[in-house]
Amino acid sequence: MVDAPHQTGPMETMIPVKDGEVWADDAEGEGLPLVLLHPGVGDSTLWDPVLPALRARHRVIRYDVRGYGRSPAPTTAYSPVGDLAEVLDRFEIERAVLVGSSMGGATAVDFALEAPGRVAGLALFVPGVSGYEGLDSGEFFERLPSLAEAGDVDGIVRLGLAEWGRAGGGTPESDPVAAELCRAVLPAWLSNAGRQLAGPPAFGRLGEISAPALLALGEQDRPVVVRCNEEMAERIPGCRLVRLAASDHYPTLREPERVARLVEELYAEAV
Repeated sequence: MVDAPHQTGPMETMIPVKDGEVWADDAEGEGLPLVLLHPGVGDSTLWDPVLPALRARHRVIRYDVRGYGRSPAPTTAYSPVGDLAEVLDRFEIERAVLVGSSMGGATAVDFALEAPGRVAGLALFVPGVSGYEGLDSGEFFERLPSLAEAGDVDGIVRLGLAEWGRAGGGTPESDPVAAELCRAVLPAWLSNAGRQLAGPPAFGRLGEISAPALLALGEQDRPVVVRCNEEMAERIPGCRLVRLAASDHYPTLREPERVARLVEELYAEAV
């Protein structure tokens, strides 16, 4: 393996992936890397509240999923797991600790099942998982198509915060940071609809995960997500379940210091 040139700060780059590209940055450091996988309710900037603490001690890599943040929208169907593998390859990473929130947690789980030798640990925050009934149902998902067709951006943001941002008051007025994140990812939701290729359902295979794992749920999250996360933690061998009392679906906004501390605790177990 060729050593990467020394960097004094994060190295930003566009990474070619199958039929597209993604934006990523690499804050170089020593030891086992941390790879941050963002949720569907925000892009990679959602990790900003915890980055200083993590970068002070580790090599930290993050990237925007296609259509999110600084990554171009997908032009064809693609595999999130495949994109993660290509990001790791681009940065010459053989093994990493994956830190995934919501959608990013689902990708981390899928990757741990597909390529267990490349995953040293899993830190999962309010994670999704394929194969769990009801995660993609409810008022938000029922009303989203009609609001999108009407071009009602404000209505989508308000509905999204009522669903995902209860700890912040559930409205754009009470929670402007989450509202801006939600507003910014609306084009990504639309451009990714029907484009992300799903692998085999993961929920029934969680017992196959061999990496050290921590799962933190938000006690003010949607009830179906809380139930799903409780059951996931039960099924993943040796998984530590943590309940974040002040969090909804945005734990890095609500409890950033605790999120960073939990990542550190999982990292210590993984190395």
